[in-house]
Amino acid sequence: MAGSAGKPRQLPELSFASSPPRHHPLAAMKASDYLTLPPSLARFAGYFRSDAPPWEWVAHVDAALASLPEPPCRVIPPGVQVEGPVWLGEGVRLPAYATLIGPMWIGAGSEIRPGAFLRGGVIAGEGCVLGHVCEFKHCLLLDAVQVPHFNYVGDSVLGNRAHLGAGAICSNLRLDQRNVVIRAGGAVHDTGLQKLGAILGDGAEVGCNAVLNPGAVLGRRALVMPAMAFGGVLPEATIAHAPAAVRFLPRRD
Repeated sequence: MAGSAGKPRQLPELSFASSPPRHHPLAAMKASDYLTLPPSLARFAGYFRSDAPPWEWVAHVDAALASLPEPPCRVIPPGVQVEGPVWLGEGVRLPAYATLIGPMWIGAGSEIRPGAFLRGGVIAGEGCVLGHVCEFKHCLLLDAVQVPHFNYVGDSVLGNRAHLGAGAICSNLRLDQRNVVIRAGGAVHDTGLQKLGAILGDGAEVGCNAVLNPGAVLGRRALVMPAMAFGGVLPEATIAHAPAAVRFLPRRD
């Protein structure tokens, strides 16, 4: 069915080569440092608290969706596969073909483009673009998020007006499959989550074909340049740039 809808004290770097990292009590991270829940998602405010660590917003997506009533019926294009409860706000544009697996909430005026695969646990605010051949899983998009082409967004939060360039990936699982940790200001936070993608602050941007490692955090208006891998915390209004050394060699044929 579908329907309408104080600066932390700097500490020395710590080494955890022989034991898993533990949460450090200093340098607490709050969602309000990165994100502002928009009025369009006010019904979920009890689940996405501004004073909570931002990764807790990921953990509460399922509970937020479970709080909704049964969605009313809506006419869906025949090429769009719908499973489970799907709430579609006024003016949501649907493509000729896509897969929508609920539960999910898509805010008014958002656009789902051809080939999109939304596979459960997705909340999107107003005016978002969930793009062509993009996959979304267990994530929260605030208002006016742009994810237009060939992206993967899993277990992540994208702030208002955040933008992913074509092919940018939010990786959500460590190779050793341990809990994702976040290192910030000399502190180490064990998120308690085995799967955690990226936290993008309001207005953050990621260039084409960049990869955000599990637990990457981008401050408001931070920018990751194209075709690089980024992990850790990128401060507000800062650019992450990893210039590649390019060699020019003559052809020998």
